[in-house]
Amino acid sequence: LWRACRMDDDIRAIILQAEGDRAFSTGVDRKEGRFRHPNPWSEDDPGFFLGAKQNRVWKPLICAVQGMAAGGAFYWLNEADVIICSEDATFFDPHVTYGMTAAFEPMLMLTRMPFGEIMRLTLLGNHERLSAARALQIGLVSEVCSAATLVDRAQELAREIATAPPGTAESTVRATWVGT
Repeated sequence: LWRACRMDDDIRAIILQAEGDRAFSTGVDRKEGRFRHPNPWSEDDPGFFLGAKQNRVWKPLICAVQGMAAGGAFYWLNEADVIICSEDATFFDPHVTYGMTAAFEPMLMLTRMPFGEIMRLTLLGNHERLSAARALQIGLVSEVCSAATLVDRAQELAREIATAPPGTAESTVRATWVGT
């Protein structure tokens, strides 16, 4: 999907949203499990290539978050250019709760959130949820709207971004990300 987005010059902005309203993403399915190397330093990160930037997609990415955004969801949020959410959105990172080191997600969140907020979110795991209002207050999201208007607002932002001359938004995204 990311390669198709990268190669198609008609795509000027991308909206990432969940289907339905229960969760944007809750990360890895813990019931299915996954192979875990006994030496954590030899293990591959299962979500490393999930994000747009890891796949060299520099087109503006808008995440429209409704419901839960947890764990692996932060791969997408970390690489988003604009994050908006509905009033019912909640954010949490369950890694530590499940005995997993939280590393990649909190490191990249340093560009969006204050250190203390990241540590709180990460260390409290399943025990605390960051509300949409708090996410706006600390800069994780740039806008909160009703669930009924979330998708329309994301589409409106994408249309506005797409009015820029071809390539300018993409080159701006790349230059900004390289500089962070």
